[in-house]
Amino acid sequence: MNLQHYCGYVAILGRPNVGKSTLLNALLGKKLSITCHKRQTTRHVIQGIKTDKNYQSIYVDTPGMHKTHRRTLNKHMNQVASHTIYDVDVVLFVVDAMVWTDEDEYVLEHIKSSSTPCILVINKIDQFQERDQVLPIINNLKDRHNFTAIVPVCAEKGTNVAEVQKAVNALLPEGEFFFEAEKFTTRDDNFIISEIVREKLFNTTHQEIPYSSTVLVEHIQERNQVLHINASIYVERPNQKAIVIGKGGTHLKLIGSQARHDLERHFDKKIFLQLWVKVKQDWADDEKALSQLGFYQ
Repeated sequence: MNLQHYCGYVAILGRPNVGKSTLLNALLGKKLSITCHKRQTTRHVIQGIKTDKNYQSIYVDTPGMHKTHRRTLNKHMNQVASHTIYDVDVVLFVVDAMVWTDEDEYVLEHIKSSSTPCILVINKIDQFQERDQVLPIINNLKDRHNFTAIVPVCAEKGTNVAEVQKAVNALLPEGEFFFEAEKFTTRDDNFIISEIVREKLFNTTHQEIPYSSTVLVEHIQERNQVLHINASIYVERPNQKAIVIGKGGTHLKLIGSQARHDLERHFDKKIFLQLWVKVKQDWADDEKALSQLGFYQ
């Protein structure tokens, strides 16, 4: 007897820095989306595919939604996230257990504007010593919307993540799988490489540098069982270029070394990575530059 299949798209929404990408990685059981303690790490819609027996969930990790967006890039990120609500079967609304902000309310208002079933995921519950301390937060949030389920989790440690998947499975529509069961993401190798390099850039730089930089893969070729990768880091100012390179190229070497380690683990082969740093003046406010750098697809 053939099992009925269930398949659908699931958007992961929330304000910046609530752990959306960490939750995606936990649900997939494998790292796909880069993570960082800095706000607005995710800039693109990232699709990760979780297939388990007769269920297939296509998770859509979105940039953090925020009320203020002074730059063209931020405006684009907000539009991408808000439009995703109307193109999916289920929404995971991720909030920080420790604080509810105006930006959380802003995201919830967008969710309320659609009829998409919504699961509230209360993240970072590890910050409480006793589980009972989470109950007042659940009681405070449960009446803000007609949530189909409320699941407290610690995405970083994997606590209760399986309960999120169960809640998602209960809402997936009947239908054949959209992707082969072995497929992990809809993103190509170029995207994975650029995101891994950008994660190391985010984690090793400060102030405006992470938000004024992006990464573009220029060339990939496998030769003699070694994957040769050429990629460029784009910044907006010459002084930013100097900071990213570092004295004697030390900082760029650090970024390359950390990225190469993760790339070799991801591709399971030896990596030869060459990085360049280039200046593209005010690229984050330039529609043409954003298109060239892969933000409009």
